[in-house]
Amino acid sequence: MRRVRPGVAAARGSTGESASASPRTGGPASARATGQAPSRAPGEERALTSVAAGERYLAQEGAESKAGQPVDVPRLWHVTLSVSGGEAPLPEVRRALEQLAHDHPFLLTSRYAGDHAEIRYWEEARDLHDAAAVALRLWGEHRQTAGLPPWEIVGLEVIDRQTYHQRIAEGYGPAPATPVGVHPY
Repeated sequence: MRRVRPGVAAARGSTGESASASPRTGGPASARATGQAPSRAPGEERALTSVAAGERYLAQEGAESKAGQPVDVPRLWHVTLSVSGGEAPLPEVRRALEQLAHDHPFLLTSRYAGDHAEIRYWEEARDLHDAAAVALRLWGEHRQTAGLPPWEIVGLEVIDRQTYHQRIAEGYGPAPATPVGVHPY
């Protein structure tokens, strides 16, 4: 299986440059020669380029595949996101969290008060970094659509599924998310 960064669609080894030179800029080659970036017309998008994988990467990818381990298989991560800020009316906070739960179907449970909230959910991601990145964007990206208060993220915990279940079995860590839904503290 080949590793590809999320959002990258360019093929390996592609340069992203067209064969024709732009009459306005003298083309990509002349811009490289002078050390200046070629100028673009307003609204014209910049072509993405990719770099071929080095020998070290290819050797690592081959070793992982030969070891029989799946490469880049998404895993489940338990996320606890804590937010806090100025006082907001409780009915508005509840309505906003219910809308967030509707927009983000993997949301397990939310607890809230007038000045803070905690959101717990499962995220499917390749690794902890990806899961944390999604979690850190969640509140800001849904602030407008769900009508969330203008609070800031004050805490984040991301643990893998095995660690979550181990904590539950040992009697510590977050309690199982029951009942599911939006609840006051």
